[in-house]
Amino acid sequence: MKIAIVGTGYVGLVTGTCFSEMGTDVYCIDIDRDKIENLKKGIIPIYEAGLEEMVVRNYQAGRLKFSISLSEVLNEVDVVFSAVGTPPDEDGSADLSYVLEVARTIGRNLNKYILVVTKSTVPVGTAKLVKQAIQDELDKRNMGDLAFDIASNPEFLKEGTAVDDFMRPDRVVVGVESERAKEIMDRLYKPFTINNYRIIYTDIPSAEMIKYAANAMLATRISFMNDVANLCELVGADINMVRAGIGADVRIGKKFLYAGCGYGGSCFPKDVKALINTAKQKGYDMQVLKAVEEVNEKQKKILFEKLYNYYNGDLKGKTVALWGLSFKPKTDDMREAPSLVMIKELLESGVVVKAYDPVAMDEAKRRLGDKIIYSKDIYDTTEDADAIILLTEWNEFRMPSWSAIKKLMKEPVIFDGRNIYNKSDLEDAGFSYHYIGG
Repeated sequence: MKIAIVGTGYVGLVTGTCFSEMGTDVYCIDIDRDKIENLKKGIIPIYEAGLEEMVVRNYQAGRLKFSISLSEVLNEVDVVFSAVGTPPDEDGSADLSYVLEVARTIGRNLNKYILVVTKSTVPVGTAKLVKQAIQDELDKRNMGDLAFDIASNPEFLKEGTAVDDFMRPDRVVVGVESERAKEIMDRLYKPFTINNYRIIYTDIPSAEMIKYAANAMLATRISFMNDVANLCELVGADINMVRAGIGADVRIGKKFLYAGCGYGGSCFPKDVKALINTAKQKGYDMQVLKAVEEVNEKQKKILFEKLYNYYNGDLKGKTVALWGLSFKPKTDDMREAPSLVMIKELLESGVVVKAYDPVAMDEAKRRLGDKIIYSKDIYDTTEDADAIILLTEWNEFRMPSWSAIKKLMKEPVIFDGRNIYNKSDLEDAGFSYHYIGG
């Protein structure tokens, strides 16, 4: 089987590479000529563990190919996956212009049966728009009777573990409207289901909704715990103890119960907004998700407020060591990251910001330029610093030499935005320790 993946961003590149790893012939398509030429050289535009080696291996083996033209390969392949971006518009709705342009390109050039699969995260009802766009172009060519199918196959990849998530999925969701499409998707995913990983077949609108609902639920758990954490501080409870207590309830479970300084990334913020907007278009008010979004935006400022209160508002001229810039570990992604909100607040208050991240330094320089000082490691950030703020729970931040850091700092104070440290340990080391929910 031969397939084409349109879009070589995070989802498209991982999807195409992993399919090629299983022996499928894959064309990865992108209109960005420089990106395609770099991929041929093994230069990867994103940071993802294990991806670079897999791209190089499969490209050299001839199973993974890169091109700037979908039309040139369209009639050679059996399936086209659309994995182009769906950035949010100003009102929070998903911009479908790239998705629909892929559909129109298919309709303008298609000469045989093909299965068109939407891999991008798109609002419910997008598949109908894709189908109509293809049909309209076929009709213009007097080829309106040419058969094709559409399907929805939302991705559930976690940044930092995306390759492993794809190769060993906990479930694969596929929305189809014909038995032929189901048989093709069965063949394509069979190598991934040998160990009984589940393929869940649904109608197409349900598949489109599953992706949004899953991310909205996870975002809700995060904001709920952050809301509870803030209340814990007011009543004298400890969120870490509360988390352990409620997580032991099998109906609730332990995952996504960690309080912190807010969620970010390319999925949760965008998908929550899009789901709210979808409901609005149908005359329904998603009150819970609106609260989730509101809590998260406030939470991104919670550590700044703690810092501000600690110094009684006198922040001008202070130096802060910022640990972590990416929205989570194992990625260089800074989209919607709490670090961006924190840096903005600090700079506006006249604070000197010294930052370090194991992976996201280049991305930070691209976004922030010379507004902050970029340090070579966490120890470099703390030299003459008045406070440490931890925003990303990278492993290398977990067990530093606190005695060495204390000697470097003007004042030994730390604000832990991910609750990864033990309060008594830090206090024994002579630090003033502040965390979320305690």
